[in-house]
Amino acid sequence: MRPSHVLAVDIGGTKLAAALVDPEGRVTAQDRVPTPNEPGVGGEELWQALDALLAKLVAGAGDPPLAGVGVGCGGPMTWPAAEVSPLNIPAWRGFPLRERLRARHPGLPVRIHNDAICVAVGEHWRGAGRGHGNVLGMVVSTGVGGGLILDGRLVNGASGNAGHIGHVVVDPGGPPCACGGRGCLEAIARGPGLVAWAREQGWRPDGRPGGSDATGVELAADARRGDPVAGAAMRRAGRALGIAIASATHLCDLEVVAIGGGLSQAGALLFDPLGEALRAHARMDFARRARVVPAALGQTAGLVGAAALVHAQDRYWSAG
Repeated sequence: MRPSHVLAVDIGGTKLAAALVDPEGRVTAQDRVPTPNEPGVGGEELWQALDALLAKLVAGAGDPPLAGVGVGCGGPMTWPAAEVSPLNIPAWRGFPLRERLRARHPGLPVRIHNDAICVAVGEHWRGAGRGHGNVLGMVVSTGVGGGLILDGRLVNGASGNAGHIGHVVVDPGGPPCACGGRGCLEAIARGPGLVAWAREQGWRPDGRPGGSDATGVELAADARRGDPVAGAAMRRAGRALGIAIASATHLCDLEVVAIGGGLSQAGALLFDPLGEALRAHARMDFARRARVVPAALGQTAGLVGAAALVHAQDRYWSAG
């Protein structure tokens, strides 16, 4: 039987997801488990959880012949060797993920990229950016990341980090960022950063004192109910996103910017101030033509993009 499916994997701090994806980008089987990410969990224990997930998925689908393995994983990582050290998975520091997967699937191509880049690839291949040659895909959630497609091909950059819009500076006098800089888009627009800012301004979800366990979802819900501080927090994030995207459109002559991730579900609360800032700062005619749209693939975007590293390697994979 001719190999037709890619075993696609999405590795995050809260969940491990895997799927079988056909050449048309359709997910034909999928499964997920919580990431063993508690204090004291070791790298081998985490690998065993991933290995068991993959074995269960493939066996449940009748052991179909595979065309390859594609993976999206949080960074940083060496690329393309994929020794991974995800910031939100302490158990893996320099973990040889590609080497382990190659040993598990001998003879098959194993391709691993940053998880936000895989989301961008998925949206370009089969989502909101389909049919356009110049697309920025973004994830706005616990962090802010992205991937860049120009002239129909993924741009990797010198270290595989091209398109990392989360560390574009949008406010030089703004808050410190985990990267060591100040005023990065991620420092302002990521969900936990928004919650922290709103709490400093006096926001308390449901009247709870402290609100230390509050989430961006709760913040957006309060903004919809008319809470003034929650609304200001969402406008702050939208404005920062609009400024960063304006810079990106001028630099890269983009057609589409597709935004996914948990915070993007806030809808107009985020996209309206984003649009206002974009119109204010994108003044060149060519930059004004770029469309900013919600991502279309939802929770499967990273898996579909990971599969495209194999299925559509001519556009999305240039390494060994």
